[in-house]
This record gives sequence, structure tokens and C-alpha cells, in this order.
Amino acid sequence: MIQQTVERYRAYLEKLRAYRHAMGLMTYDMSTIMPKGAGPIVGDTLGVLSAVTYDLLTAPETEAMQAEILAHRGEVDPAIVRTAELAMEQRARIACIPKEEYVQYTVDQTTADRVWHEAKLRSDFASFLPHLEKLIAAKKRFARYYQPDAPVYDTLLDAYEKGLNTETLDGFFRTVRDRLVPVIARIKEQPDVSFLHRHYPVAQQRIFSDYLMDVLGLDKNHCVIGETEHPFTTSFTKNDVRITTHYHEDAVELSMYSVIHEGGHATYERNIADDVARLPIGKGVSMSVHESQSRFFENIIGRSEPFIEAIFPRMQQIFREQLKDVTAHQFYVAVNKAEPSLIRTEADELTYSLHVMIRYELEKRLFNGDLAAKDLPVEWNRMYKEYLGVDVPDDRRGVLQDSHWATGLFGYFPSYAVGSAYGAQLIKRMENEIDVWGNVRAGNLRPIVEWLTAHIYRFGCMKDPVKLMEEAFGAPFDPTYYTDYLTKKYSELYRLA
Repeated sequence: MIQQTVERYRAYLEKLRAYRHAMGLMTYDMSTIMPKGAGPIVGDTLGVLSAVTYDLLTAPETEAMQAEILAHRGEVDPAIVRTAELAMEQRARIACIPKEEYVQYTVDQTTADRVWHEAKLRSDFASFLPHLEKLIAAKKRFARYYQPDAPVYDTLLDAYEKGLNTETLDGFFRTVRDRLVPVIARIKEQPDVSFLHRHYPVAQQRIFSDYLMDVLGLDKNHCVIGETEHPFTTSFTKNDVRITTHYHEDAVELSMYSVIHEGGHATYERNIADDVARLPIGKGVSMSVHESQSRFFENIIGRSEPFIEAIFPRMQQIFREQLKDVTAHQFYVAVNKAEPSLIRTEADELTYSLHVMIRYELEKRLFNGDLAAKDLPVEWNRMYKEYLGVDVPDDRRGVLQDSHWATGLFGYFPSYAVGSAYGAQLIKRMENEIDVWGNVRAGNLRPIVEWLTAHIYRFGCMKDPVKLMEEAFGAPFDPTYYTDYLTKKYSELYRLA
């Protein structure tokens, strides 16, 4: 009897996967190659499809199948049991939302993203504001439907990283701020980075991007690069992963590290075990764990001197004129320049988490009722001056720079900082077990990917993220690994006494 239920549940999951696949493809196209005029009709289509997925997720028969599977967990494939467990949690979040609100939110989200792209180009926050206010109001309602007695922002944080809350994050960011701000203050003289801003044609950068994918071990039969305003990664299955980048002809390192960052996300998705890959649990277990991989490859590996030494000969072949008078060491120093700046995605490792902390503080106040959306630009600019000492010249390089709020990803930003800290603790464990830097210097990242696959990737969502990472670390999470790593690296780079 239970096996018949399992077969019906598998058929249901395939149907759900197909609808999500279609919605994902349309969302990807919206950010990459879709004609601007197609936005409204695509938004309507996504609304219709979201209504179908709502019905699938919340149907009584779906709940009954999941409940029966959980009642017979000892007789069922553990991957199906885990799928049912997490689906029940997701159902609890969704079923409390009236269907018409759920569908309208999908349409509003699509519209907000389209308006944001235009608003950013014009540095026009006012045109984006009413759409942002709609998303914030909807997120507040949804959080209260699900957990009426919990702080709204804690409910949003928990959706991206189970168990994460403002109390934990306040302590985390306090540690980061107290330990890293004094290091930032001691940096005075800066290296020459002018060669990074020579003319690097997009055609050459595309060749370089393909090379970086090869270095990361990403099979182009299953992973491709698109181009967009704000880079992201989409995984439909482990066999269809799409990364994106944005090329700047006067800043070669921006796309370089965008590709490596998004390639870290793709590496995670591509190495999930086959037996869970087609199930809803065949994906990264949480946003902080996912960002730990993108930030790990982007910074700990990608900005290391052994990595630069490994790839620099090929870089000089591709960018023959631009880098003919530059050494690998000069390039290494340049791409690790630490200086307070305007743009989060362009920030150095040392100051990066301060950018995230600003967004965290603003989101916390937005959802605690201490800040209105209309006041975001003023507060954003004030906090950038207070935390980073920089003046924000316009909203394009200020409050409109990120796509996250336009797509309703409130509570996501802290994942970048926590993920960065995860990566620093991972490398310490990894160094004790494999020759990390010998392999990196040889341009061979396979042993690193294999280690991460064994400890993190292959499980998908089979394990709780906290347990998964503690097992990978061999100890509880400790953010001082992160601050120690950055203090040591930048003390050596800048010869701080």
C-alpha cells in the first residue's frame, strides 16, 4: 500500500518539477534575453503558473500522501521521506496565504523586477518605490500569516537559513565589525591598480570566461553563461545550470570574479548526488551554505596568489596588450586591494561584510516598523558614510544597486556574510586533509571539489544545514575563523605591523 503512495507521490513531484522548470526558464529569460516589451505578458503567464503550483503544493491529497509517507518512514526511500518532511514545512508557509494573494505577489514581483531594471538605469528610486512598498507589505502579511507571534524579520531570515535570527546576526556582525574595522583603518597606502582599468574588449573577456569555467571544472554541456545587469545563477537540475555575468570593458576583474563566484554556485549544484538530483531536495541546502561556496571560490581560492599564478599565463595570452607589463604578483595585489567603496559586488574581501551589514540593518528596521521604504535612499546614504566613509552620488550606485529587493529576497543578504565566514572555517579543515595550495598552484581544483562534494554537495537537502556544516567543519561554527583569516591576509598584503 505504501509503495503505491510513493509512486503517486513521485508522479506528483515530476509534475511539480515541470511547472517550476517552466517558471524558472521564463524568469531566467526575463533577466537575460527577453525583449523589454514582453514583460507584462510573461508576468501574467507566471501568475497563472503560480496558481497551478499553489494548488499542487496545498492540495489535501498532497498533504495526505506526505503524511502517509512520514508515518511509514522506515519502509520508504530516505530521500523521499526527506522530501516529504521539507514539503510539509513549505506547505505550512504557503497554505496560510490566500491563493489570490499568492498569485498577485508573483505578478507584482515580476513587475517590480522589470521596473527596477529601468529605474536603476535612470537612477530613479521614485518610480520603483510603489512596487517595493507592495512587496514589503506582502512579505509582512505572509510572515504574520505563518508565525503571527514571531518578529517578522526573524521569519524572513529563517526562510533562507533555518534557525537564523536577528539575535544571532547581531552578535555575528558585532564580531565582524569589532575585529575588522581596526584593520581597515590601518590601511593607508594603496597599490597601483591602473592596469585593471585598461580597455578589455568584451569579446576577449568572453574567451576568458570560458577558460575560467574550464578551470572550475564546469562542463559546458550542462552549464552555460548568460549576460545580465546583476549576475546570478539558476539551476533547473544538476544537468542544466546557468550562470550569468556582466562585462565592464574598463574593469576586467569584475566579470572575472563574477564568473568565479557564480561558478562556485554552479559547482555545488553540479555535484549533487544523482539519487536526489531530480527531487525537490536536489539543490543547495540553504542560502548561507550556497553563498559559502560562491564566496569560497571567488575569494579564498580565486583571490589567492597560487590561483593567480596558475591562471596568469593564459590571461596574458588572452589580454596580450593589456597585461604585457604586469606580473602575476602585481595582479594578485591589485585584485586584493582593500578600500571602502560604493558597490557591494565590487567590494574587496575585507570591507565586503560591512556592505552586507548595512543592508541587514536597513531590512531589520523596514520589517520592525522603524523605517519606511520612502526613506531608504537617505538612510542608505547616511549609513554608507557612517560605516564606510563614502559619499553615495546617486541611487543607481546606492539603494538601487542590488536586484534582491526587486525580487522579494528580504532576509537573503546576511547569507553572503555568514557564507563568507563558513568558507574561512572550511579552508582550515580542508588544509589539514588535502594539499589545497599545491593543487591550486598547479591549476587543479578537482581535489578541492571532490572534498567539498564528499562533505557538502552530494547531500543536497538531505541534512539539516547546521548539522551539515558542523560535520564539514569538524566543530561548531565560529566566526573568528573568518576575522582571523582576513586579518592575517591583509596584514601581510599591506605589511601592517
